[in-house]
Amino acid sequence: MATAMQPQQQQSLPPSSNPFRRPLRLLLITIFCSLSYILGCYSNSSNFTFPQRQRQCLQLNFTTHNHFSPPLNFEPLHKLHLPQKPIKILSFCSANFTNYLPCHDPYRERRFSVLRLSHRERHCPENDEKVRCLIPRPKGYKRPLPWPKSRDFAWFKNVPFKGLAQYKKAQNWVRLAGDKLVFPGGGTSFPKGVKGYIEEIKKVLPLKSGKIRTALDVGCGVASFGAYLMDYNILTLSMAPRDVHEAQVQFALERGIPAMLGVLSTYRLPFPSRSFDMAHCSRCLVQWTEYGGLYLLEIDRVLRPGGYWVLSGPPINWRFNYKGWQREPKDLENEQMILEDLARRLCWKKIAESGPLAVWQKPTNHLHCTQMIKTWKSPQFCTKPDPDSGWYITMDSCITPLPNVNGIREISGGGLENWPKRLNTVPPRVKTGTVEGITIKSFNEDNQLWKRRVSYYGVILKSLSDGKYRNIMDMNAGLGGFASVMDKYPVWVMNVVPSDAKMNTLGIVYERGLIGTYMNWCEAFSTYPRTYDLVHAYGVFSMYMDKCDFIDILLEIYRILRPQGTVIIRDHVDVVTKLKGITDQMRWNGQVLHSENGPFHAEKILLVDNSED
Repeated sequence: MATAMQPQQQQSLPPSSNPFRRPLRLLLITIFCSLSYILGCYSNSSNFTFPQRQRQCLQLNFTTHNHFSPPLNFEPLHKLHLPQKPIKILSFCSANFTNYLPCHDPYRERRFSVLRLSHRERHCPENDEKVRCLIPRPKGYKRPLPWPKSRDFAWFKNVPFKGLAQYKKAQNWVRLAGDKLVFPGGGTSFPKGVKGYIEEIKKVLPLKSGKIRTALDVGCGVASFGAYLMDYNILTLSMAPRDVHEAQVQFALERGIPAMLGVLSTYRLPFPSRSFDMAHCSRCLVQWTEYGGLYLLEIDRVLRPGGYWVLSGPPINWRFNYKGWQREPKDLENEQMILEDLARRLCWKKIAESGPLAVWQKPTNHLHCTQMIKTWKSPQFCTKPDPDSGWYITMDSCITPLPNVNGIREISGGGLENWPKRLNTVPPRVKTGTVEGITIKSFNEDNQLWKRRVSYYGVILKSLSDGKYRNIMDMNAGLGGFASVMDKYPVWVMNVVPSDAKMNTLGIVYERGLIGTYMNWCEAFSTYPRTYDLVHAYGVFSMYMDKCDFIDILLEIYRILRPQGTVIIRDHVDVVTKLKGITDQMRWNGQVLHSENGPFHAEKILLVDNSED
């Protein structure tokens, strides 16, 4: 039996079976895989060195970046080589669009009434009227002069308007000298110089203390007042309409001074209540006592509790100036009496009238005002809408109520720290939970988040610390975290809070000592072309995905960006990829980069850097 079964066992083995062959094959496969893994790690490490100690090749911590990755390509790796359509390059607009203002177009404003200057309000084009071409630069345009030299000089060919230099020559607003515009620091109420004018204010107000940080200059001219308040760390938002003074706001922005187009007319100013520590008008031609004191009521709304209103020009100091103003003394006297009475009925206190100016102070709360409202025949307190609403909201002849307090010495809404401590101190609106969803914890976390993000921007954008940027726009400012970190650079930031954002945070931005405005990015911004050096857009396009066309928003960025400017768009990878296709059509050399969160995060950055052009 044994001899009979032996051949049967041999037949059960595979042909040419070697008992050592299977282990040998497994060993070879193992060696091959190990070598492939080691070579793969080596080729993917830019700083690889053979370790002295045993270390794992796979690194799971991507939070530290010594350099940023090259531009990303999100095209499929395996695709058919089909004929590709060439990129359709957008054309430039004709030369007459060089200084185009979509929502302040002088031709469009003719359709509207001049009553109360309503034609100077925002009147934006409908979708079928929008211009879809690239706004050209003027012939001979140069990179603007760096700050602080730009405060006093600008290239004439960048803003080629002679009218203001001729019309205001005697008042030293601006003069033309060769190829430059020179800004001597004069003004209608201070032809001898703004420095002396500010010295007069300093005799009355604590300009150096840090108590006054945010200011509003109504009817700003070329913004020399705001320019020289920067010597006191006071950030002034200068505002004026597009009018016969020919691009005064454009002059201001060319100088590197915060400014925007705006007018006191029918709508509220695009700011929340309790925004400014000081408001100023130097012969700004606003009819303060007309329409039931409507415009002074609006100044009251945007002034902080305890804030100051500074007025110079008619009717102030009329006894000495009526001849120069070519006005009748009795008319001026009556005008001042009406103004004084209106300020008293707003519960303001006049604290000084000296030289060319007068100063009033808003109360720190409304306890006393509530008691005296009937005796003084004051306007009633507003009951609606929200005091912080400021986007296409019609002004009402009523006093905006201040938040309730328990005692006469308490500051409504909470007191603010002096500057610069104010910047990173938790704002009162956060402490009191005024904005739902914003807590002290989330505020502090947001600050840390933006410190990391701006630090990373400094890596991918070397020119950030080179002084090439002055005017910066943050299209979706949130709590102002981006601007708070940028404060270490010689820049200022226009913090925009979209009017249709889920949370209205602009009041928090102002309580930090920063400035900004409401905006709907389906429309054009109230500024001239070529007025911002850097535009930052975090989550803007995701927000407006179903509201308006991406190309219209990008063309608006192109309009307001200076030719050597930079754009940082931070959004979801799918949005960024779509935007990259459009920016290619706009002749921008954009790069898609990882954020500081690394390659496995869906948030990416589209960087358009023209700073070296």
